[in-house]
Amino acid sequence: MPAISMFYGIVIYMYYQDHMPPHFHARYQGTEACFTFDGELMEGDFPSKQRKLVAAWSVLNADELEANWELARNKQDLFRIKPL
Repeated sequence: MPAISMFYGIVIYMYYQDHMPPHFHARYQGTEACFTFDGELMEGDFPSKQRKLVAAWSVLNADELEANWELARNKQDLFRIKPL
């Protein structure tokens, strides 16, 4: 579960060979959630302000998230994505 980005205390990561649909995980101060690449909360609990930051970041980096998703599905090294 490599971290692919960090900003404002939020850690973004992906699991190798994770379940569909394509998504990423985020952690912030003891909370954890899954988000789609268009910023929608899939599951978990996340503070409102940080949820908005993650949503904005994911929309800006959707192409990079897709590329990392494909790498993760093939058990290849993931690359870092620029923070907000």
